[in-house]
Amino acid sequence: MARRAPDADAELPALYAHVHPGLESVAADEITRDLQGEIKRTERGVVVFRLRSIDPDVLKLRTTEDIYLLAWGTGSLTYKANDLEQIKKWTANKPDWPQLFRIHHSIRPKVKGKPTFHLVAQMTGEHGYRRVDALDAMADGLHGIVPVGWVPAEENAWLEIWMTITGKTAVSGLRLSDRTMRHRTYKTDHVAASLRPTVAASMVRLAGIAPGMTVLDPLCGAGTILAEAIALCEQRRMRDVKYLGGDIDPNAVFCTKENLGNRGGAVVERWDAMELPLSGESVDRIICNPPFGKQLLKPEQIPDLYVDLAKEWDRVLKPGGRAVILVAEQDDLRAAVKPFEWKATRELKVRILGQAAVMSVWQKPEGYGSMPVSLDE
Repeated sequence: MARRAPDADAELPALYAHVHPGLESVAADEITRDLQGEIKRTERGVVVFRLRSIDPDVLKLRTTEDIYLLAWGTGSLTYKANDLEQIKKWTANKPDWPQLFRIHHSIRPKVKGKPTFHLVAQMTGEHGYRRVDALDAMADGLHGIVPVGWVPAEENAWLEIWMTITGKTAVSGLRLSDRTMRHRTYKTDHVAASLRPTVAASMVRLAGIAPGMTVLDPLCGAGTILAEAIALCEQRRMRDVKYLGGDIDPNAVFCTKENLGNRGGAVVERWDAMELPLSGESVDRIICNPPFGKQLLKPEQIPDLYVDLAKEWDRVLKPGGRAVILVAEQDDLRAAVKPFEWKATRELKVRILGQAAVMSVWQKPEGYGSMPVSLDE
């Protein structure tokens, strides 16, 4: 039988990204648009994709927590101890380890001294074996594959091989990214309930910023949303975007200024978000993570807070403008914006600091009539 010529996809391994659960579609959009990647599969917290070439540009993704070269994956775990033998066999036989190592080394050049490596296993769900048992099975499968002379290391290893088990699904691969992908280098100062950078980046992408726009975060915290907005616009070489941010907490304003530095020329002030020092209909995009749950307020205070915030958001947002809001109390947010006839165009369910939340995109109506008018006026 004649051998079939390999297609272009078969020449390179697939990759997968760990993503904040609920934001898989946003990460998939970034991979497709920015890297011209092909999405092969998405699972809760995981996006599998292929690229025509694998180079350091893959580490520029901002909505992903980590990036891996795919060694093997399965959706047919049995939850029983027999899985351990399968994990060992898949690890030993399925991957083209020399190719994976070559690609890894091209992205993460060797450091001085003996190469170090680290094996990591994560497991979610009830199984008939422990996480450490799965880790041992993977280690057994790697016997003779990891070169002699490489040194095991618990921290800051040059090469990491991961396996993540979630229910009946397992995926294993070589980690290409490091902690700066999810934590960022700019974020040196923090405040309570500070937003995760990858979540902020997802909000920014959903906002759809364009040249000449004014972007507002009225409750800026540590400035993570503004930093991600600036980063996206810089990446797209988008000029003439104005960034505004503020907070009633002077420490938050200080942290935002420290984290942003001079980037983007952002204007950051101390203000009351319910009395913004801005002209009416002066901003194109609002991106905001107001307090919710028990983060900074008592739950019973949330409805009135959202009503007051929504009035000010509607006042400063231009007709046809867009807002991306992250809250836990979505019903309270929906009630707060209802008088202004804002339309929700997208809602993504996520978990923030262990609490269920919703990232929603809202569109303000075009033209006159978005502001409610009292018959007594």
